[in-house]
Amino acid sequence: MARQNTQKTPQTPAPKSTPERTQDKTASASTNAPTNEQIARRAFEIYQARGGTHGSSEQDWFQAERELKLGRQ
Repeated sequence: MARQNTQKTPQTPAPKSTPERTQDKTASASTNAPTNEQIARRAFEIYQARGGTHGSSEQDWFQAERELKLGRQ
């Protein structure tokens, strides 16, 4: 009589399900916000329009962000 292998393979637990997000005003507002890539692209355009002088990257970023947000309203 052959002996059966009684070793059990470890089972991985099933992945936990994530609760579905409900659509609310804050979720829809965040999806309309410009992406970092869009802001960076516009900030670079502002930098180039300034003649490419250094030292105002944060100001360029904030200006680009403002412009894109206003354009989406």
